[in-house]
Amino acid sequence: MDNTLIIYNTLTRRKERFEPLHAPHVGMYVCGPTVYGDAHLGHARPAITFDLLFRYLKHLGYKVRYVRNITDVGHLEHDADDGEDKIAKKARLEQLEPMEVAQYYINRYHKAMEELNVLPPSIEPHASGHIIEQIELVKEILDNGYAYESKGSVYFDVAKYNKDHHYGKLSGRNLDDVLNTTRELDGQDEKHNPADFALWKCAQPEHIMRWPSPWSNGFPGWHCECTAMGRKYLGNHFDIHGGGMDLVFPHHECEIAQSVASQGDDMVKYWMHNNMITINGTKMGKSLGNFITLDEFFNGTHKLLAQAYTPMTIRFFILQAHYRSTVDFSNEALQAAEKGLQRLTEALANIEKITPADKTTVEVADLRSKCYDAMNDDLNSPIVISNLFDAAKAINNIVAGNATITAEDLAELKDTMRTFMFDILGLKENVQSGNEGNNKAYAGAIDLLLELRKQAKANKDWATADKIRNDLTALGFQIKDTKDGVEWKL
Repeated sequence: MDNTLIIYNTLTRRKERFEPLHAPHVGMYVCGPTVYGDAHLGHARPAITFDLLFRYLKHLGYKVRYVRNITDVGHLEHDADDGEDKIAKKARLEQLEPMEVAQYYINRYHKAMEELNVLPPSIEPHASGHIIEQIELVKEILDNGYAYESKGSVYFDVAKYNKDHHYGKLSGRNLDDVLNTTRELDGQDEKHNPADFALWKCAQPEHIMRWPSPWSNGFPGWHCECTAMGRKYLGNHFDIHGGGMDLVFPHHECEIAQSVASQGDDMVKYWMHNNMITINGTKMGKSLGNFITLDEFFNGTHKLLAQAYTPMTIRFFILQAHYRSTVDFSNEALQAAEKGLQRLTEALANIEKITPADKTTVEVADLRSKCYDAMNDDLNSPIVISNLFDAAKAINNIVAGNATITAEDLAELKDTMRTFMFDILGLKENVQSGNEGNNKAYAGAIDLLLELRKQAKANKDWATADKIRNDLTALGFQIKDTKDGVEWKL
């Protein structure tokens, strides 16, 4: 079996064989959250996409250094109300330190990622902790002639860079396209060219987050942090840089320009981008009223939600689509994901009920190779899941007495199902809740009620036995009496 991983490289716009620069070591950098609000579904998709890649690379035997940054410095003026940085504004209104605001949302982001079973990165650097590295990056770009100082700020000279290199090669744009789509913003009079982007901004008197630099007391431009921190922890050349496709331009385009302008060549070999999540065909946004946080999904508290959805339902929903395709949220789609995940977990549980036979009469021998083929084809998780559904159907046929399987094939089937469901797709074994202690207590309470029902039946107290069954059914449980006892599921 050929376990060669093929991935789509946004830079070259084609699928390529993955060949690490320093095998078996792999360097991977993914743009993490900007911490001025609660994590939402849009945060979940890149986290789960690159968690899948992280898990699979490790499964293949690579030693992965996964760096995922935290953006916690004031660079968001262009995207904030009334031109004020969002973290600084919240800090001012709530009389908090900016880092206090940032830490609050970092903690909530980590909690949401833990619920989604997203593995923590190897290193999680904060932009605010790497101001020196960003200043050094700006100095290098200035020394190489691709930036200029203006009124205490430093800007990247896009036109000059474009004469020597190609600004726009990641996004497929040319400089004329960029100039025609550049918005008029405050501070444009400081620039030589409207497309020039800030490497360092001189802070206005009211700006809370500021640091000293050779040019002014100010703060680094947004694009600097990933270039500086990626180079610090992964070196001048590393394998993979990832993020959402909304970061292709301008953020990642500017990162490429910064790396070439500072060190003379590209820093990253493979660029990978996940597509976006829409809600009923419309892009998520607070102004549109369709912005749903992960907490709201888990608790079912948003007006657009018909019910609460467990973190594993959210994860499974995202994995059911290829990472480069758009995913459209709807209650119907999440409810279907919930039922699909339940089918797989029930099938895996049913393996324990199978008694091996002398002959295998179902097609399960090539399940593992099919799943590997799908993963090696640019992380095609939907095909992996489809193969697992086929296996679940075979398991249910065996349990129903319509087919048989040998002990050897049964062990291989169980191991393959567990490997791909838990180790690679990252699903949790108990999907009722993200809290294992609550899961055990929850299952124990149901088992206790069913034991009381069993005792009532033994005492011929049919009224009590029927009441327990009927009440559990009304709550959404399915109770099934079998020759081996009682089975239940939600």
